[in-house]
Amino acid sequence: MKKIITLALLITLIMQSCTNVEEVVYDKFAAKEFYSTSTGADVALANVYSQIPGNWGGLGYVGADNGWYDVNSMSTDEQVVPHRTTGDWELTFAQMYLREWLPDHSQINNTWNWLYKSVFSANLAVDLLQKANADPSKIAEAKVMRAFFYYLLMDDFGNVPFYTDNNITVDKMPQKSRKDIFNFVVNELKDNVDKLSTTKGGNYYGRFNKWAGYALLAKTYLNAEVNTGTPMWAECLAACNKVSEGGFTLHSGALDATNPLGSKYFELFGDVCPDDETILAIYTKVDIVGRNILTIRSFGGTDGTNILGYSAWNGTICLPDFVKKFSDNDIRKHQFRYGPTPYGPKPAGFINYSLEVTNLDNPGAEPNAGARNQKFYPALPMNGGGASNDFPIYRYADIMLMQAECMVRTNDAATAKPLVDAIRVRAGLSGLAANPTLTDIYNERGFELSWEGHRREDMIRFGTFILAHGLAPAVDAHYNLFPIPTSALNANTNLKQNTGY
Repeated sequence: MKKIITLALLITLIMQSCTNVEEVVYDKFAAKEFYSTSTGADVALANVYSQIPGNWGGLGYVGADNGWYDVNSMSTDEQVVPHRTTGDWELTFAQMYLREWLPDHSQINNTWNWLYKSVFSANLAVDLLQKANADPSKIAEAKVMRAFFYYLLMDDFGNVPFYTDNNITVDKMPQKSRKDIFNFVVNELKDNVDKLSTTKGGNYYGRFNKWAGYALLAKTYLNAEVNTGTPMWAECLAACNKVSEGGFTLHSGALDATNPLGSKYFELFGDVCPDDETILAIYTKVDIVGRNILTIRSFGGTDGTNILGYSAWNGTICLPDFVKKFSDNDIRKHQFRYGPTPYGPKPAGFINYSLEVTNLDNPGAEPNAGARNQKFYPALPMNGGGASNDFPIYRYADIMLMQAECMVRTNDAATAKPLVDAIRVRAGLSGLAANPTLTDIYNERGFELSWEGHRREDMIRFGTFILAHGLAPAVDAHYNLFPIPTSALNANTNLKQNTGY
């Protein structure tokens, strides 16, 4: 992954520096010859992969703020950036948590624009590689990435504009049904996943290999009932079993005095995601390739200075109803920082955050209210604008819990139990006293995958997303989809707004 991103950065720099040269017109066959090579194909793919690391302006899957990650995480029960009584922080984050978003919400608009920019990049890569008769595995990789972006669009917005040829203007793009998009994603994945490389790590760290492709297919099947009305548990389980053929295992949860949070478990969220469990990750190096703001945005300013060496943002918090679900014996609870004896470093002058929060928007939360999250304990290099933690999009613990869920939903809870127990035991807990229920699966997914971008999907699939939680009120079912942004409706009069907006 580092190699493919380096190629993209190099090409950008070369293009920016060429401002006073004689024009050279290359024959079209030169481009075909270039993209038919391994290096040329990687350049085409690098342009697509470069859309994924998060950066300012709401760009990317996760990393900076005001984009896809915030929309899909702060609309759930696991985190929010409150407005503060000191006047800090805009209301957009609290509005997501309180279900007060509207079609002109800036973060929703950023998410829409990023995803369609990414689709455009994927379409371009597919076109260039197909015309060059490139290695079929590279064409397949571009198509799988395009399916990934359409999956995210379908999941957030339902019926969305669809195009696979960039030679179309925005106002002419047809709006396809959610089911049509689902079928496109499934068919693209089924047609291309087996063409992907089976290499793990190395040049394929952070790229869609065969196992990551099947993880995406499994995730698509897992949410089939939400997206089409028809459950596909058997298909999801089969795709998960394909991922298992990749030889993944759970990373160690052993105690580790050298880790700031006391366990090797948190290596999963550090500088490099370990490839024993990680299936697909985002490579990050602050100010070069994306950034990871998750802990720096959460810590208070002086805590950042005392603990990390840089002033932090006093932003994201975890509300008490979510934190209190974790057992004190669960090493995963070490991600939360609050109280007079917090998990993690305790330098002189550290902030004693109160767990309780009584208001998010008017007048807002007190400056030190709310537990902070240090799951992605900042990795070097770092600065006040973020850290260099890589981010796991898919990891094997998620696949195991998906397998367990499919088994429970198809009346095979006994087979699911060892899968759930293995994850619990890794976290320092005992196995379940009985076969897992759907409630057990739902709760375990919340414990294991918090702050990794899966919570909204899980809450919708289990029917809890629109229920009241914490300071968020109950709402009706139309909130299971976000509104199509006003700017998109103005640009394409063919689009129909989602019901209720």
